[in-house]
Amino acid sequence: MKALIHRRFGPPSVVELAEYDRPEPSATELLIKVRASAVNTGDWRIRAAAFPGILAIPGRLMFGLTRPRNPRLGSEFAGDVVAVGRNVTGFTPGDAVYGISPGAGTSAEWITIADDAAVAPIPDGLTYAQAAALPFGGLCALVFLHEYARLAAGQRLLIVGATGGVGCYAVQIAKALGAHVTGVAGADSQALLESLGVDTALDYTRADIYSGADPFDVVFDTIGTLSPRQARALMTARGLFLPLNYGLREIGAALINPLRHRKIRLAVNPDRAEDLRRLSAMVSAGAVRPVIAQICPLSEAVAAHAHVESRHKHGAIVLAVDTPEALPPSSQR
Repeated sequence: MKALIHRRFGPPSVVELAEYDRPEPSATELLIKVRASAVNTGDWRIRAAAFPGILAIPGRLMFGLTRPRNPRLGSEFAGDVVAVGRNVTGFTPGDAVYGISPGAGTSAEWITIADDAAVAPIPDGLTYAQAAALPFGGLCALVFLHEYARLAAGQRLLIVGATGGVGCYAVQIAKALGAHVTGVAGADSQALLESLGVDTALDYTRADIYSGADPFDVVFDTIGTLSPRQARALMTARGLFLPLNYGLREIGAALINPLRHRKIRLAVNPDRAEDLRRLSAMVSAGAVRPVIAQICPLSEAVAAHAHVESRHKHGAIVLAVDTPEALPPSSQR
């Protein structure tokens, strides 16, 4: 089978296609024929060992000190269950599923994955490509806003990077939770911002885009442009700052949380099956839709990684493995 790999840490050019034997599932695993995968920010950081701030040390320890511990690339996928291990009870062959598992090497024709990983049935009506575009950004946005921020109806939320791989889902999830959403993106992203449902769209290429704005209950920076000081200036007296990327500056700000009303919370979201099912329910209810920037074949994975690393993509970059734009059989009507 074909699979994307990287034999060393480095730029997108280290990505290559390699041949592997088809894996066999263990007693608690699923064997999945992958139809679509995706390239996300996490895949870029693993490929390049570009872990932000203080996460560089645990990142290297987890993924390899001098070379990749696991050369296989990819974490998101959508496809069909072909076989299950003898102890698997929640899935059967023929199920159309999607999910995420960092380090699982999902940019491949076949994968095995634990039955208790973040895997769920593909919501009705979604293609494989649309399903593969959901887990990374959708789960991150859901956990950060619903669990960490406890975002409530009527609260004011600022999302920086509101059309990126996480931001485009943060807008939709926040609106579903009843928040008033202000989204920040570039001039070429304003139409997408409005289609996602923001209450206020801001263009960061304009000067003083934050001047005159009412304070926000939550500031969610998905791309790492705001300092804690800048975020605090935008927040209400009891506001919360959630940065996806953080280093010593943010850790220092978090250490003095007890001395401040305006807090900063540093976290990394887990990938849990129950959260994926909650995301699926929001998709089925029409509250969240996949956002795809581009679909490309595995043979163009180098360009896909470069696009993600540019930090200027609008939505997800999907890799076509096998008929990704088709509806799964279980979703056809």
